[in-house]
Amino acid sequence: MRGLLKKVFGDPTAKQLKKYGAIADRIESLEPEMKLLSDDALKNKTKEFQERYENGESLDDMLVEAYAVVREASQRVLHMRPYYVQLLGAIAMHEGNIAEMKTGEGKTLASTMPVYLNAITKKGVHVVTVNDYLADRDAKEMGQLYNFLGLTVGLNMSGMSKEEKRDAYAADVTYGTNNEFGFDYLRDNMVLYKEQMVQRPLHYAIIDEVDSILIDEARTPLIISGTAQKSANLYRQADSFASTLKNDEDYTFDEKTKNVQLTEEGINKAERFFSVENLYDLSNVSLTHHINQALKAHVIMKRDTDYVVQEGEVVIVDQFTGRLMKGRRYSDGLHQAIEAKEGLQVQKESMTLATITFQNLFRMYEKLAGMTGTAKTEEEEFRNIYNMDVVVIPTNRLIQRDDRADLIYKTIEGKYRALVKDIKERHEKGQPILVGTVAVETSEIISQQLKKAGVKHNVLNAKNHFREAEIILEAGQKGAVTIATNMAGRGTDIKLGEGVKEVGGLAVIGTERHESRRIDNQLRGRAGRQGDPGVSQFYLSMEDELMRRFGSDNMKNMMDRLGMDDDQPIESKMVSRAVESAQKRVEGNNFDARKTLLSYDDVLRQQREIIYKQRFEVLDSANLREIIEGMIQSTLDRVVSTHTQDELDENWDLQSIVDYVRANLLEQAEITVDHLKGKEPEEITEFIMDKVKAKYDEKEQELSDEQMREFEKVILLRTVDTKWMDHIDQMDQLRQGIHLRAYGQTDPLREYQMEGFAMFEQMIASIEEEVTRYIMKAQIRENLQRQEVVKGATAVSGGNHREQKKRKPVVKKETVRRNDPCPCGSGKKYKQCCGR
Repeated sequence: MRGLLKKVFGDPTAKQLKKYGAIADRIESLEPEMKLLSDDALKNKTKEFQERYENGESLDDMLVEAYAVVREASQRVLHMRPYYVQLLGAIAMHEGNIAEMKTGEGKTLASTMPVYLNAITKKGVHVVTVNDYLADRDAKEMGQLYNFLGLTVGLNMSGMSKEEKRDAYAADVTYGTNNEFGFDYLRDNMVLYKEQMVQRPLHYAIIDEVDSILIDEARTPLIISGTAQKSANLYRQADSFASTLKNDEDYTFDEKTKNVQLTEEGINKAERFFSVENLYDLSNVSLTHHINQALKAHVIMKRDTDYVVQEGEVVIVDQFTGRLMKGRRYSDGLHQAIEAKEGLQVQKESMTLATITFQNLFRMYEKLAGMTGTAKTEEEEFRNIYNMDVVVIPTNRLIQRDDRADLIYKTIEGKYRALVKDIKERHEKGQPILVGTVAVETSEIISQQLKKAGVKHNVLNAKNHFREAEIILEAGQKGAVTIATNMAGRGTDIKLGEGVKEVGGLAVIGTERHESRRIDNQLRGRAGRQGDPGVSQFYLSMEDELMRRFGSDNMKNMMDRLGMDDDQPIESKMVSRAVESAQKRVEGNNFDARKTLLSYDDVLRQQREIIYKQRFEVLDSANLREIIEGMIQSTLDRVVSTHTQDELDENWDLQSIVDYVRANLLEQAEITVDHLKGKEPEEITEFIMDKVKAKYDEKEQELSDEQMREFEKVILLRTVDTKWMDHIDQMDQLRQGIHLRAYGQTDPLREYQMEGFAMFEQMIASIEEEVTRYIMKAQIRENLQRQEVVKGATAVSGGNHREQKKRKPVVKKETVRRNDPCPCGSGKKYKQCCGR
């Protein structure tokens, strides 16, 4: 078996694999011993491991024996025995690394070993998949193995009740999608009662298709939002204006940076159209924003490439997988601008209640591992951001696939003609073909051309993804032709039908290069699984987007000079190297963008962790009086310090302190300027705090202990949630404009960190002041109940709309202020009547 490792000795991971190989040999050596165990004896090993762990033995020490147990149980329950190479992948995953295992090499089975070993801790293991179908499939199939070994398995799906989710998370092993784990984390930090939380502390996760989740979706924040009231008219007006503009004359569009902006002429037109004197006046900030979004909608966002219109809604198409992302909406009004452009009903903008990126979500786990068929090209990012190495696991059988050199044509039309001809020839001899496209639009163009050529085929893109499993099942059959956007069908193998090996196996044809080499490698990897024959070929043209963006003009001119026609391809290593170089540059740009995003998001992450920790303390504490008195003390310190800064005490503004205390803390007669004269600032604070504590004691005597404690929680939760929600919105606005600071020779990130910190401190001060005022001044009612700050909270990003189940709030009467007319109808002020 060690001979298997020889072929990878030139790889940088060879040393690591050699170490893993020694462990795998020890696992294999236990096989005869495990075979002799009865089913019950094998099952009892789990309890034995759990006891050993509780007595201080480490998981690393138990790895060899535990993996041998899973391997034997797998043979008995699933009738599958993990190969030697699967043991190597399993060891890599336990160490918190990424196992790169090619398509069809059995990643799912390999993951059962580290899942089992880490579940021994009873802290819970999360297995993260890219969609509900895979989570459900793997939970059922692999769940048989875990159940046999005495572990419980949970399935966390969208739409479940809190009780069902709590049960799923309480299991030893929990399957679910990245979106669902993320939304549950956010929702847990919005609950009103500790008992409503569903997750346990995040312990260990294995991410399937780890590159898709941690790289492709890293920049997609999960957002829970409510609706904000804004008029749709301005979107329609901005759209009407944008549709009259002409490229180069009224606006400029930079194809490389995807940036669009008005020219001087465009600005003049906008000022005439909207009857404003100066478009960039501060009073026109909202108008400028709407015009910019309308321009983006018209110039950058392409129908059937970036989004599709379905059932009267704009539905985003995932640029990496070609899947529809129902329920996900572009932020910052761009979605509404597209709705206006398409003549659809403009929906209300949303207000963010909670948000987190996948980068920060998964970095919260104590240990993280992953598996995929393609990750090596992004190893630097995995190491820098997630502290995970990529370990390339050798295949069980040598890869037989024939990866052919790219064919480059002068024009797109010439490329399509050659591509259709190749498909037709292969189809006639019965070879199944998978055609990979980058956009929905391309898949439909090729589909039309194949129809004309009389080639029967299936199209798998965002518009008919509901047939995905069925289409993928047929894709390996003799004569099948399948057109798929990017990685549709990811996570499922294309298995070859009868007689297909004899005609050369599956042929994978790429219609253009993706901007990421990893996505191209994924497409190639659909063919040649488990030693099957196969072939891959990419067709490119000088008019492809990637080629256009990175200066193919010189190459096109050279082809013209050589007199090459549209149907004559070139196979040039120089061109292939140029393409790969362009891809590396795009990958580098994308990595930098994600790294920058993370640097900005880390500012909010630190703040979020502080707020969520304090919020949990509020939910978890039996008595909040000490915390609230600390808030009152801080507020008083600030007020007193502000008005006693002069060195001469006769210049202190004691009246302002008295006014503040009367308005927010105590009654009119309880404090006067004379009370404060002759005292040091610390003595002033102490004097007022003594009176505040006495008043607090009076409030506690008026009510039962239970009512007072609930009153404290109601005030604190409502204040923190309201202020935090506003703060998220302000941080978002700050971030959108901060890049302009670069023009002033300052570092935007540093400015964002400093201003973000200052804003956070202001928010904390604001929370303390509001809690102080409500606790000391509010009239306490007996029907107190905690209420959500915004109704109809919805998960709007990274999955379907999912309305949260809410407690029905008790309608509270308005608090009567001291100077209001008394509600009893006496005609007197409340303070002189029932408020005495």
